[in-house]
Amino acid sequence: MKMLANLFLFIRKVNSKIFQLILKSKFKKVGKNFKFDPFGSYSFNTIEIGNDVFIGSGAVLNASDSGIKIGNKVMFGPNVTIMGGDHNTSKIGEYMFDVKEKLPENDLPIIIEDDVWVGTGVIILKGVTIGKGCIIAAGAVVNRNIPPYSIAAGVPAKVIKKRFSESEIQIHESKLILK
Repeated sequence: MKMLANLFLFIRKVNSKIFQLILKSKFKKVGKNFKFDPFGSYSFNTIEIGNDVFIGSGAVLNASDSGIKIGNKVMFGPNVTIMGGDHNTSKIGEYMFDVKEKLPENDLPIIIEDDVWVGTGVIILKGVTIGKGCIIAAGAVVNRNIPPYSIAAGVPAKVIKKRFSESEIQIHESKLILK
């Protein structure tokens, strides 16, 4: 039984790597060393990925008429959802389901800058920019911009503290340039 389980895990891992290779070309842009769950849900042609990005299992990244831009050195825990669009709910006398016209504010891009860690089960909504060096705590719902080097948590997400002081940010960024 243990041998059968190990065989199953090996086959899944091999299939996962094959599917990653096949699906990478469907994204709008992909950097080097990008690893992701190929069994997640993606609106491929609206997503740009930087270098050294990891997207955990169960990811849902969808933006039908806007875009999702992910910087370099970004980590996503499992079950992260990024939704880059919304419905026009302002039409009187029409079912929301039947309204096809979009308002400009319905489809705003999502930007996740470099060196960001997004925890398990985070939901990121349209029009949000998550600044460089941020940490988004597990289970947070991000519906507004998060400034660089912030730690945000909660529903809705709020900045609970800064990762570094201003002088520490300068030291941190100067050391990153040397790498």
